[in-house]
Amino acid sequence: MEVYILWHVRHARNLDGSVEHVDGTGELRWDEEDGDDLKIPGVYSTGARARERIERARTTPGFADEPDCFTVVRHVVDEDAWTEGFVTVVG
Repeated sequence: MEVYILWHVRHARNLDGSVEHVDGTGELRWDEEDGDDLKIPGVYSTGARARERIERARTTPGFADEPDCFTVVRHVVDEDAWTEGFVTVVG
């Protein structure tokens, strides 16, 4: 079974007040260590339902501030997604 996870990024402002929404390839970027705030507005049974939610969310407080900062990620239920572990780097 597949689900479609809808993410929204509220980007932190750079010191000069600018915001970097996309990376060099035009893909939505985020970095929580830089202060970007990620939210999951919902998980949906189809990509179409996730896109419908984006349209509704774009007019609501907070989400409307960055209406193009949504991304939908397809995920297979009961399938491991992060299998290699992680380390925390301090400093």
